Amino acid sequence: MKRVMLLLALFSITVGRAQDLNDLFVSGVNDAERFANAYLAPVSEAGIYSISNGWYNSGAAKPLGGFEISIVGNITGFKNKDDKKSFVLDPNDYENLDFVNNPGQARAVSTALGDIEGVVVFVEDESGLFREEFELPTGLAAEDFNFIPSGYIQGSVGLVKGLEVKARFLPKIKFDDDAEIGLFGAGIQYEFTKLLPADKIWPVALSAVIGYTNLNGEYDFTDTGVIDGSDQRVEASFRTWNISAVVSTKLPVINFYGGLGYITGNSDMDLLGTYEARGPFFTTTVTDPFTVSTDASGVAANVGTKLKLGFFRLNAEYNIAEFSTFTFGINFGFR
Repeated sequence: MKRVMLLLALFSITVGRAQDLNDLFVSGVNDAERFANAYLAPVSEAGIYSISNGWYNSGAAKPLGGFEISIVGNITGFKNKDDKKSFVLDPNDYENLDFVNNPGQARAVSTALGDIEGVVVFVEDESGLFREEFELPTGLAAEDFNFIPSGYIQGSVGLVKGLEVKARFLPKIKFDDDAEIGLFGAGIQYEFTKLLPADKIWPVALSAVIGYTNLNGEYDFTDTGVIDGSDQRVEASFRTWNISAVVSTKLPVINFYGGLGYITGNSDMDLLGTYEARGPFFTTTVTDPFTVSTDASGVAANVGTKLKLGFFRLNAEYNIAEFSTFTFGINFGFR
């Protein structure tokens, strides 16, 4: 899948799976919506955790006029998250959908992160004369892709004593002529150790950090021709908060830092456009069928290190959360 090769395209990877849901419309809008919520929730949750990281690389706030420009990348893994790679589909919860093998019995099927293949379902009318079969979509793991990437540019500048403000952005990028993605965010960091009378000789720095991130994008799959219609697209919005306490050493060249915090966020994925769903017992045109909403929150902790070589700095950290993330940064700064 060519979309997967664009490592900064978190949005494309997430919502690109949505076009695989078109076959579900032959089972009716209600069945398609129920399946879409269960299928897309884990990849949306992973995306929320991915873009929430990278807000700091030190517990020390920059002095007045000090600044740092960073290129930040995140790799959020799910290789060992078996509970997020599948969900149990019970035909009794669906109006028209059932399995070809062992009909009427619940079984595990793939989420957008999973690798369960070859699951065939069917819909048919009451007489049994009209029947249609199709295969349920699998997920990213089936393509040997076991992480969700994200990336952005981030800037930080020191203001009054102990206060640092931050901003992050990814300019609106369009690729493959059918997808675009953009990101922005803002945050603040306050170093409490600046309040101490001997803060310059204090061996560690202690701060609080709050950061907000918003990712928006669109993926147009009208030209795929999977199902007749027009202006078929997914519009998605991810909104996250990261609230953390941070501690770090205060050494000239190499430092170590860690944080403990709370991540919370939500996403909305709107399936928009016109869809001409032709099932064995109905033909209907559906406009703007439904929205898939996902909420995620949890405690997160991280440990990291930062190397400072004059104007040039490097940092790397590992974040432990519901979806753990490796974050790395290339930084250019003054003071």
